[in-house]
Amino acid sequence: MGEGEDRESVAAELRRIREAVRERALFETTKPVGPVAAAPSSQQGTVTEPLPEPEAPPPRPDGSAVNASWDVSKAPAGSFLGRWVRRVLSPFVGAQVAWNAQQVQLDNAVLDYLEARLDATHRHYDRVLGIHGRHIQDANERHLILQEELVAHVHDLVKRIDLVLGESEKGRLSLEFALRDVRNRLVRVEERLHRG
Repeated sequence: MGEGEDRESVAAELRRIREAVRERALFETTKPVGPVAAAPSSQQGTVTEPLPEPEAPPPRPDGSAVNASWDVSKAPAGSFLGRWVRRVLSPFVGAQVAWNAQQVQLDNAVLDYLEARLDATHRHYDRVLGIHGRHIQDANERHLILQEELVAHVHDLVKRIDLVLGESEKGRLSLEFALRDVRNRLVRVEERLHRG
């Protein structure tokens, strides 16, 4: 394949690409030929969805029944036999009351701890999600800017290809004209030689 055929195949491929770009409506013929600086459009921005309403937390367990009934020493004794049994078992009842009191305090402290821990965990994750949300929004904005710059770059390439193809077409036509002129002169020189 000669150099002229290489140029023709490259020019045909460039024309095909140019037409494909024009068909995709990425090329505007009204703009001047030359580099285009793409300014990022601030109107597009990133689309943010509204935040969902937070769900109501489950209710705190009700410990009022346990808090009210932990002191077994206040249970009614009833009859003489009941009072006698209570007196005999009073050291054990006192120990049970002390243990019940400590258990109720521990249960209340565990509930308070769990509630505070869950609140702290939610606040922490809200901050983490906020930070990541801002990073994602920044990345989306950068991607939009890069997308606009890429489209502008493709437009610029298409315009440059048009310019090169136009110039090469002019050059090809002038070469064909010059070649035709050389042929005509050669024919005239041959005719003079034959006439002699």
